[in-house]
Amino acid sequence: MKRSRPISSSRSLKTPRLDVRSRAELKALQSLMATAVFRPLTAQDGMQPRWIDGRKTSALASTFIKPNDRLTSFDRLEIYNRVYWFRVLDCLYDDYPGLRAVLGERKFMKLITAYLAKYPSASFTLRNLGSRLEKFLRDEPRWIAPRPVLALDMVRFEWAQVVAFDDESKPAITPDDILDARPDKLRLGLQPYLSLLELNYEVDEFLVAVKKSESAVLRSEASNTFEAMPHASGREKRIRLPKRKRIHLAVHRHDNMLYYKRLDPEGFVILTALRSGASVEEACLRGLSSTKRTGVDWSEEIKAYFNNWASLGWFCRFSKK
Repeated sequence: MKRSRPISSSRSLKTPRLDVRSRAELKALQSLMATAVFRPLTAQDGMQPRWIDGRKTSALASTFIKPNDRLTSFDRLEIYNRVYWFRVLDCLYDDYPGLRAVLGERKFMKLITAYLAKYPSASFTLRNLGSRLEKFLRDEPRWIAPRPVLALDMVRFEWAQVVAFDDESKPAITPDDILDARPDKLRLGLQPYLSLLELNYEVDEFLVAVKKSESAVLRSEASNTFEAMPHASGREKRIRLPKRKRIHLAVHRHDNMLYYKRLDPEGFVILTALRSGASVEEACLRGLSSTKRTGVDWSEEIKAYFNNWASLGWFCRFSKK
């Protein structure tokens, strides 16, 4: 589905024809509907009573939605507005438990409401709902003050899990595929679902603690009623925030299960270099040049790296993008 662009306040005075006779008129009607659905709810979880240009929303709704014997035009439009927001807020609530724990639920709910107002759903799948959250927070860091670095680390880590869960998987390379290849010529691709993260905080252990805590909290997931919309609870059990420590993570899946794996800094450099198109030899040289460790048998270390990564299915055929 293509993204419908909300109409501006200057255009909102022009109500589209209901007897649609052209693609332009259809597009105008679709844009009006999208704007109505995507507008944030009131504090009482209802549709905003005033339209963009100050008119009563009920007056606007009556121009393109028919009432029935039970519901006014406003009531019928409000159903779509509320269901959209309840659904997308609930998805982000579930997808970002770590960010919730860092910010606190009240602040988190304000953040994702502002995010969705600026970047409404633009895809046929809810999987992409948080795809622009990192960009939004970098552009508007006030939402994650006073811990912007920690919050961004968590957002990157949690988005990487979405990518690992359902991004494309390419046929893995076997040892036979590269048996006679020269290291200075051999290039290896990395699976699209694999994310490599250099982070400033130990968000991996923190998120494990958060999920363990949440598993003990009963929360209804079955209802699609209006009461199912996530709200900040009055009592929050705060978990100790993670320590500041530079870590390197690979977030991936294996046998249809989601995993993360800490990497040595040298291994991270090697994998990053491979992803950028470096040959195996060049990638290994970059890894060795970055190391601060001494007394290591690097021939055995690198062999162990590649054996492990290959067993996890991370390598695929390299292709230029």
